[in-house]
Order: sequence, then structure tokens, then C-alpha cells
Amino acid sequence: KKTGKPVIFVLCSGSTLALPWEAENLDAILEAWYPGQQGGTAVADVLFGDYNPAGRLPLTFYASSDDLPDFEDYDMSNRTYRYFKGKALFPFGHGLSYTSYEYSDAGTDSFVYSPGDKVKVSFSVKNTGTRDGDEISQVYVSQINPSSERPVKELKGFARTSLKSGESKVVEVELPVDDWAFWDEQLGGWNLEKGRYDISIAAASDDIKYVVSVEIK
Repeated sequence: KKTGKPVIFVLCSGSTLALPWEAENLDAILEAWYPGQQGGTAVADVLFGDYNPAGRLPLTFYASSDDLPDFEDYDMSNRTYRYFKGKALFPFGHGLSYTSYEYSDAGTDSFVYSPGDKVKVSFSVKNTGTRDGDEISQVYVSQINPSSERPVKELKGFARTSLKSGESKVVEVELPVDDWAFWDEQLGGWNLEKGRYDISIAAASDDIKYVVSVEIK
């Protein structure tokens, strides 16, 4: 590191780790997980720019264990992206690319829905960089003023879009509103509450591009 040359950390892990020093001092981190027989080839393709990465984190890398409840506390409060209210080191859905993307024209096909309906979310994505690549667009749902504790946000849909440099595409994601129900212990069954919900179009759980509000009646 003291030579001034870029240092890239190739991380082979099966879950999250504490990486505050690495994130602050190293030039890049490549999460390889448990890469298998062709893992070295895949890592080399990314490092040398022969492949433009598009992977996204399926879990949360926290900034500190102090942000989490006690290990023996099984309450979900402040755990996973669904309930975490702090600032993650690398959040759920995060991932870098050798190009950049721009979102626009987000909306839904209606603003009022009933149980059994499907919400059609649409938006435009443009590759504003110099490299061809894939963008992983994510759609999160949050319930406003729930009757009991509910997740801060929940991933309910996503789309992988291949875009050449400078290319734009309209992306559509369909969300069945019945999937927004939660298990109600008092009712002993699934409960889809009426009321307002926010639909967030995002590049990661902490990188929200647009928010559209809808209502369930």
C-alpha cells in the first residue's frame, strides 16, 4: 500500500465480515464468495476489465457489530436490510460496475389497487458510461403507518437489463399486491393491510432513484 500502487482485495467468504479498515484503506474490494473451479478465471476477467461486473450483494455488510443487537437476541429489530435503520458499510443490493446508469420516467399503471391486483412499475434506464454492461434495477415496497412493526423496506422485484454504452431501455416490473401481506400472529394468517405503500425504484437498498406512492383499498 505504501508504494502508492493500487491495492485490490479479493475477498473469498461465505457471509459478511467486518471490513472497515479495508474499505477505508484499499482501492477496491472484489467479493468472490466461494468461487469454485473457474473462480480464478472469473476474478482475472473482472480485474483486467475483460468482464464488466454486475453482481449485487444478497446481504448487508455492517459498519460495526455495535450496530447490531446482542448475538443472543433473536428479535429482528435492526437486522438485515429489512429492519436496519443505520448506515451500512456495503448495503444489500450494492454492487459496482465499470460503467454508470441513469434512471428516469418512473411510474405505475395506477395509484389505487385491490387484493389480487398486480402493480406494473415502469422506468427508463440509460447506460451513461463508456462500457457495455448490465444494470440490476431493484424495486422495494414500504408500508406507511402499519398497525404493527413492519420492515423498513422489502425487495419485491428486480430486473437485469443489458445496455450498450449510450443505450436506453424501458424496464417493467410486475408486483402482485398479495405478496405484500405479512403473517399476523393475532389473526393466525396472512394479512394484507389497506392503506398507503411506497414503491422505491433503486440501484441498491440505499440508492433510491424514485419513490411512487400507491394505495391498497
